[in-house]
Amino acid sequence: MSNYSQTGVAAGDRNSTPSVGEIVAEEIEAGSSLWSDASARLRKNKLALGSLIIFILIVLFCVVGPWLSPYDSKAQNLIAGPESPSAQHWFGTDTLGRDLLVRVMEGGRISLLVGLVATAVSLLIGVIYGATAGYLGGRVDAVLMRFVDLLYALPFTIFVILLMVAFGRSLWLMFVAIGCVEWLTMARIVRSGVIGLKKQEFIEAAVSLGFSHKRIIMRHLIPNVLGPVIVISTLTVPSVMLLEAFLSFLGLGVQPPNASWGVLINDGQQNMEIYPWLLIFPAFFFALTLFCLNFLGDGLRDALDPKSAKD
Repeated sequence: MSNYSQTGVAAGDRNSTPSVGEIVAEEIEAGSSLWSDASARLRKNKLALGSLIIFILIVLFCVVGPWLSPYDSKAQNLIAGPESPSAQHWFGTDTLGRDLLVRVMEGGRISLLVGLVATAVSLLIGVIYGATAGYLGGRVDAVLMRFVDLLYALPFTIFVILLMVAFGRSLWLMFVAIGCVEWLTMARIVRSGVIGLKKQEFIEAAVSLGFSHKRIIMRHLIPNVLGPVIVISTLTVPSVMLLEAFLSFLGLGVQPPNASWGVLINDGQQNMEIYPWLLIFPAFFFALTLFCLNFLGDGLRDALDPKSAKD
């Protein structure tokens, strides 16, 4: 009887005791990727997270706002003329009697579109160009990067102005022209990242398997330099918007009756002493957008490269 009870207790203990595999499974911590870690660090950065939320609200304000407004941005009221902010016109009206609120919203559409499209153009050119130069190396790298140095020696603004004068004033041409001069920094950053990666074991394994240069560049190298690319992209957008504002200030950018924030700021500074609201509102949204993008870029840099935050 005692033997049976001891055997039963032993059997019960064996059934209640977790196996070695269960213990190991409980002790193994769930792995995390670079992007999940970066997302967690970004959420802890209140300034960057707040900037992202404000930027999204500004985009919604510019995209959805004109559809909800009862006013047409191009409808003139010369009899009323410029009016100060009121319950009827929250941001007042301009010198032609047009509602400034809806013009600020539609101007934001164009300014943000210029920033995003031109950045996308510079991203496409710079990433492929820099990755190709860094991976191939040797004489190819030397020739490609000397061309970049040559373009760096040319004043960006003058180059864009020459393109606009030569090919005419077109909104889409301005997108391409600005994008074609903003890719140089992107190319250098991507090139330096690729040079550091191409000696890694996974690239050497891809080469030994006979993968083509195109496949190695597009599927193995570029995805591993997306962190710095994302950061520089968030900083390129405000740079492009500033360049567009400068061109519009010179009369080479967006043409009337369309408006961008640069055009509105230019119109406002001409009448700032008499009608200050014409300058205050577009300048406020323009500056707020630039601040948000710069703070977001700094937050992404710290999130994707935690060493830089510690330094």
